[in-house]
Amino acid sequence: MSLDKAQEIAPETLAQVRGSFPILAQKIGDHPLIYLDNAATTQKPLAVIDAVTRYYREDNANIHRGVHALSQRATSAYEDARASVARFIGAADSGEIIFTRGTTEAINLVAWSFVRPRLKKGDVILLTEMEHHANIVPWQQVAEASGARVVPAPVTGAGEVDLDAFRGLLQREPVALAAFVYVSNSLGTVNPVEAMLAAAREAGVPTLVDAAQAVSQRPLDAASLGCDFLAFSGHKLFGPTGVGVLYGKRAHLESMPPYQGGGDMIANVSFAGTTFKGPPERFEAGTPHIAGVVGLGAAVEWFKGLPREQLWAHEDALVRRATEGLSGIDGVRIIGTAREKVSVISFLLDAAHPHDIGTFLDAEGIAIRAGHHCCQPLMARYGVPGTARASFSIYNTMEEADRLVTAVRRVARFFS
Repeated sequence: MSLDKAQEIAPETLAQVRGSFPILAQKIGDHPLIYLDNAATTQKPLAVIDAVTRYYREDNANIHRGVHALSQRATSAYEDARASVARFIGAADSGEIIFTRGTTEAINLVAWSFVRPRLKKGDVILLTEMEHHANIVPWQQVAEASGARVVPAPVTGAGEVDLDAFRGLLQREPVALAAFVYVSNSLGTVNPVEAMLAAAREAGVPTLVDAAQAVSQRPLDAASLGCDFLAFSGHKLFGPTGVGVLYGKRAHLESMPPYQGGGDMIANVSFAGTTFKGPPERFEAGTPHIAGVVGLGAAVEWFKGLPREQLWAHEDALVRRATEGLSGIDGVRIIGTAREKVSVISFLLDAAHPHDIGTFLDAEGIAIRAGHHCCQPLMARYGVPGTARASFSIYNTMEEADRLVTAVRRVARFFS
């Protein structure tokens, strides 16, 4: 995505967006907070904070079970959020939206309820080398339980999936599922998901897209993508932590056994046996994170009301500016130089450990992440234990990008 004058965000619009986030007004020591850890979690606008507060202040009750006014209001807010999410990601209907604790639980649900019953010894679960641990470990667990194998498609030196290798594995191996990230949380690479999904469909292989990092970066349309499953976390979309979404094609969801058992997912219980509701209820056992779902619904509606194309273009310009500045510092090495990337800059400094970089920047009020970013196999691919990672969002400014570069330059001088 390129920034031109037609897309350029008006200063007053950016100021209004930024002003929606009260946490950004604080200081860290004597320095204004510069929050560049958005790939770990995004901050929350007042619209979300107010929605969660209003739920607890006015509507707090359990859902689906009461005829009293509070329970009815809470149930309506919860199901309205489901409908909002369905519209936001292009689901055919709200019954294809399951609320989970996050992307991790969503992937585990698919692993154990959809994939595990179908896995045979020798089958392959196809991933990529750039996956988050949440899209590796569950597949290793079901593979170990069934005698299947987890096989990653390789990543190039620039941080792009080798699409030819991915296609070759689909053709040569007995692949039971292909699961891959849309946007890399550690590199910012935007994967060619349309081409990957098309290749999987041609091979007759079901798919799961990890959209945790993409949900605030790209328009999502599950029906147009044609994926079988798609997962994301609310806290990556300016919503609360502890709540996420699994989209699944209805035919798949109806064929899947419950992932957990408990209240509210049953049709009838007796000691002779239990029957279960259909989706989505059968996958939402127990009292859910109601306030979190209400907050997620508020986040979706707030985000939809923004000039997103302009904000994404602004964010891309931030990344380009910071990348150019960091690249001009002696000893800095950028990890991940894909042709299409968003939000994230992962980098190393010859003279300093990533944790030292993070500590020095924190002293200047700049919040970044340092470590392996839950992508140890990817770090091993590049022969490094971890990186320093600055990740931008729609509320960051050019001044903040420049201050990041200035601060890293000071760190480089200090350790040289």
